[in-house]
Amino acid sequence: QVQLVESGGGLVQAGGSLRLSCVASGSIFGSAVMGWYRQAPGKQREWVATITSAGSTNFANSVKGRFTISRDNVKNTVALQMSSLKPEDTAVYYCNVHWTFHNYWGQGTQVTVSS
Repeated sequence: QVQLVESGGGLVQAGGSLRLSCVASGSIFGSAVMGWYRQAPGKQREWVATITSAGSTNFANSVKGRFTISRDNVKNTVALQMSSLKPEDTAVYYCNVHWTFHNYWGQGTQVTVSS
């Protein structure tokens, strides 16, 4: 029903910036929450940031002040702007779209931060 396609992952040096983008196709509920999660090797997937259709944002403590999230409700896209990147930000980043009884994930994109 819904497909999420991500782009923007790659290798970046510590202190650098990277922008991840996700395009959702299919039938997306207007009030769906969009967000980003990440998973490092050997660890559970963790929540990074979310944004509501009205633009209200929430961030994990580990990324507050460094990451921002934005969305375009017309294009059904969500982006994660990552700044002041640290090696501990290295993970596979997943795009997510959620509303009641619906939860969709992107394929994941690798972000590697070198020291």
